Amino acid sequence: MAREELALKEASIKEIFNGYEKCVYEIPIYQRNYAWGKDEISALVQDIYDAYSKKSNKPYYIGTLVSFHKGDNVFEIIDGQQRLTTLRILLDVLGLEVQNKLTYRARRKSDNTLKNLGKKFSNDEELDEGIISGYKYAESAIKNLGFQEGGKEKKEFVAFFEDKVRIIHYQVPKDIDLNHYFEIMNSRGEQLEKHEIVKAKLMSKLADDEKKAFNIIWESCAEMNIYVQQSFVKNNKEDIFGEKHDRFIVESFEQIVKSIGAAEDKEYQKISLKDIINKWGEEGEAKEKKQIETKDSFIPIIDFPNFLLIVLKISQMNEQGFDANGFILDDKELINEFDKAKMDSDKIKKFAYNLLKARFFLDNYVVHHSKEEDSPDNNPWSIQTRDKEGNLKNTVGTSQDELVHLLSMFEVAFTARQRKNYLFYCLFYLLNDYDGNTVDYLAFVKELADRYFIGVYMDEDKLNANHRPKPGSFDEVMLAKNSLNRTKLTEKTKAAFIDMYGDGTEATKGIPLFVFNYIDYRLWKLYDTDAKNLDKESPKRKAFFSTLGCEDFGLKVFDRFYFSRTRTSLEHYYPQANVIADEGGLNEAQINCLGNFAMIGSEANSSGSNWSPKAKLDHYLDKSKKINPVSVASLKFRIMMQICKDKGRWEFEEIKEHQEKMLRIIFEK
Repeated sequence: MAREELALKEASIKEIFNGYEKCVYEIPIYQRNYAWGKDEISALVQDIYDAYSKKSNKPYYIGTLVSFHKGDNVFEIIDGQQRLTTLRILLDVLGLEVQNKLTYRARRKSDNTLKNLGKKFSNDEELDEGIISGYKYAESAIKNLGFQEGGKEKKEFVAFFEDKVRIIHYQVPKDIDLNHYFEIMNSRGEQLEKHEIVKAKLMSKLADDEKKAFNIIWESCAEMNIYVQQSFVKNNKEDIFGEKHDRFIVESFEQIVKSIGAAEDKEYQKISLKDIINKWGEEGEAKEKKQIETKDSFIPIIDFPNFLLIVLKISQMNEQGFDANGFILDDKELINEFDKAKMDSDKIKKFAYNLLKARFFLDNYVVHHSKEEDSPDNNPWSIQTRDKEGNLKNTVGTSQDELVHLLSMFEVAFTARQRKNYLFYCLFYLLNDYDGNTVDYLAFVKELADRYFIGVYMDEDKLNANHRPKPGSFDEVMLAKNSLNRTKLTEKTKAAFIDMYGDGTEATKGIPLFVFNYIDYRLWKLYDTDAKNLDKESPKRKAFFSTLGCEDFGLKVFDRFYFSRTRTSLEHYYPQANVIADEGGLNEAQINCLGNFAMIGSEANSSGSNWSPKAKLDHYLDKSKKINPVSVASLKFRIMMQICKDKGRWEFEEIKEHQEKMLRIIFEK
């Protein structure tokens, strides 16, 4: 047997797809269809970008690829096909050539889709919708990095992607019995996840009664898609969440231990580390699931491992010598961060208490997304508390609407489940400073938004070349003791904004999604303060639309507005395809500034990116709703379209005037 067949080979993306002497990667019929979604693709792109941003020139490893060499340079993919297909899609999105073919054996529509990525398909073609969606998510993820097309930064990123992103490629020996190999792989069962390893390490340092309480807290908090009041053991909920299960009343881990010890619950007796690793076994798992009511479930905004990291950081904030800036909110660092924390029994008990308390506040005081599809008539975001009878009520009273808008604004801007710094600050406030005054909570979240915009996105020193925050930027601004200086639009602040994001004299190097979300929030807030429920003849309403720079298009758009998770694509209202297309056309700098940009859904952007401004009016405002109104539900974009409708044109004069209006609203209102 040749030695090279047994060796692990480190391969770059360029080697995988443009080396190996024109090989073919074959996805066999027994492998499942391509199934990566937005979260997985966005996380992969973000991880690669983060590695590139470090400028260390070191290889970045993204996993393994296991294949069986069938001969004639054909490799049957045994493991890693989801990642391999995603990389193939990313190569196409980045405009890179692919020499080595990736094929789905006996799946004609998957093959056809891969061969024609990015092209328009006829209506009668059979397509792999998973791959089509993957391409759109990948395209959106790359766009969200904010690269200027053809710019130096993008070229450097592409070079890093091709040369420094590495896969460990393992070829199984030619004479191996593949059926036996699959049996071995399947018999391993589910591999122990990082958070289970952390749990075992922590519980090993606790007494038996403490282990039982810790286990109940951990497993209750791990069910991220239902209220923690639902998943907690039934017999002692009142001790933890009050008589109606709508408050958090316990004050220490020791109280939880005492409460659980007093409860006559035979399901949770002494638990060993072996039990932890093996979870509950089939019988125990079935019993546990019966206790968990599945109604009132929602789409969580964070997964359990990354939530653990947020709670760990909160738990260490007041420890002497703790480096908040150096703490990494990324589940890849989960075991490492817990090891660095040097958790003794006292720290573990403090962490367990904070875990349950933070989970209660996450569920009841931070937004979550319903499982219903986004629609114009249904805002899927809510902040609700669940009581003992299963009733849901709005949590924060008169602050409800604005808090929902603010928190969903953050969530849509920072969708990746890693690095949710805004969520850390909200939970840190709720655990340490919240006294039941929802007005104060709203004031905190408003200041959080302002600090993000003014302290980070308006400070060139805290941004990289593409105007993305450098590591530690958010902590540096949020943990500073100085008060926030909200300046009006002076020549100095205007110049600072233009230097970073452009005004048409020089093309922007990128405008972050948060900036657009912040503008839409400020527009909604202006409506909520100055124009809500006013009739059309009201002088205040006329003044409101004058401030926006357009004619009155009604208040319904503002009243129904919410931050949809579908709006992930940057839209040029004056299209790039028309740049200097004829005499007098706009140049690159003029179309690449804030006044000509808005955020819309990637599907709407891909279908209409080359339409003229007037054509977009006809399509996006079409009452037949052929294009989902949610996908173009940006208040800024609606104002831009109304200006075009009012003036019958959208040229640089309109772009510049619109940008000036937006800057005044951001800084002065």
